[in-house]
Amino acid sequence: MPTAQLGQVPREAHRRCPCGASRLDAAGGWSSEHDSGLSRSVVAAAGLDGIVGRASYDAAMTSETGLTSVEICAGAGGQALGLEQAGFDHALAVEIDPTACDTLRANRPTWKVHEGDVRGVEGKAYDGIDLLAGGVPCPPFSVAGKQLGADDERDLFPEALRLVREARPRAVMLENVKGLTYPRFANYRDQIRGALHEMGYGTHWQLIYSSEYGVPQLRPRFILVGLRPDDMARFEWPAPVGTPPTVGKTLHDLVAANGWTGADNWRDRRANTVAPTIVGGSKKHGGADLGPSRAKASWALMGVDGRGVADPGDIPGESTAPDALFRLTLRMGARVQGFPDSWEFTGRKTAAWRTVGNAFPPPVAFAVGSAIRRALTGESGNEATTAAPVVRNTSAIGR
Repeated sequence: MPTAQLGQVPREAHRRCPCGASRLDAAGGWSSEHDSGLSRSVVAAAGLDGIVGRASYDAAMTSETGLTSVEICAGAGGQALGLEQAGFDHALAVEIDPTACDTLRANRPTWKVHEGDVRGVEGKAYDGIDLLAGGVPCPPFSVAGKQLGADDERDLFPEALRLVREARPRAVMLENVKGLTYPRFANYRDQIRGALHEMGYGTHWQLIYSSEYGVPQLRPRFILVGLRPDDMARFEWPAPVGTPPTVGKTLHDLVAANGWTGADNWRDRRANTVAPTIVGGSKKHGGADLGPSRAKASWALMGVDGRGVADPGDIPGESTAPDALFRLTLRMGARVQGFPDSWEFTGRKTAAWRTVGNAFPPPVAFAVGSAIRRALTGESGNEATTAAPVVRNTSAIGR
C-alpha cells in the first residue's frame, strides 16, 4: 500500500477530525493555579483494597516543578490529568469536541482550553515549552477501522510534528493504539522518527499495557517519547506497578450500592479479572456501548451487558437476580479507565461515554509523564509504583 509523506494532510481534514484546536497566540496567557491546599509531593498508594483514595490522588505532585506543557487532542482530560499529577502545568489544552471541552473547563477552570482545529495552533507562541503531548486520532491505525495510516484524512501526526518544529519543546509524548506497531506501518514510524531526529530529538517507542500501571483493563497504548540527547540519556520507561485491580474490586461499591445480593459473588467469581479495552466510538460510528462483539462477549463472561450504558441510577438492586447481567454506568466506565471519582463528565450520555471510552488512562500518563519529568530535571527514583489508578468516592454512587 502506498504511504503518503508526512505533511500531506488536507487542510479540511482537520476540521472533520475528532480533536484539534483553533489559532492561538501567547497574548491570552493562562493561569497556573491549581486546587488550593494540595500537597507538593507524590503520594504513596493508599486507600480501599490498595486503591488510592480521592484525597491522596488529588494530592499528587502539581506545579512545584515549574514544568509546562501543551497538549493537543486533549479529549476529556485523561492524559492532561495524569501529566498534571506528574508535575506539568498546562499552558494549553486543545480539543475540538464540544463535550470534551466542557468537561475540561468544568474540572479545571484555570486551564487554558481552546475548542477548534489543531491546524490553526501556532507552535511559535509556545516556543520553549517543556513538553508537547497528545493522543493523536487512532482510527487511521485501529484494527476496528481500515488502517489507512497516512492516507487517512484524520491522521494528525504531521500536525504534531509541525508543532514540535515550531514550539521546540524539550520533550515530546505522543500516544496511539497498538495497531501502529504493525509491520504495515513500519515505514510510517520511520518517517516520524526521522523527522524528530532531524529536529534534534532522540526517540523511543514503547508498547504499554494500561493494566501494568494499576488500570483494571488491558488497553494497550503505543507511546512515543522524544527528548534532547542529554535528557534522553537519563530517560527510563516506568516500571510496571504489579498486579492490577480487578474489575470486581474496582466497581464493587458502586454495584452493591442498591443492596444487590449478587454483588460479592460478582466481584469474587465473575469479575475477578481485568477488562478488555473500553471504546468510545465516534460521532459517525458507535454508540454508548462497550465495543465490538468480541469485547461484548468478554464483558458478558464478567456478568456485564455490554450492549449499552446504564443511566446513573439504573444499577442492580435487592430484587435483581444474583446471576443477572447489568450495564455499566458512566461513572463505572470512568473508574475502569482510571479516572478519579472527582472528575466530572459533561454532556448527554452518548457524548459523555464517547469521551470516557476514548480517553488515555490518567495513571498511565502519570507514570510516563513522571519518567519524562525525571529525565528533564535529573531526578533519581521511580515513583511509578505510586500512580493512583482508580479513586473510590462514595458520593460517586448513583452517578
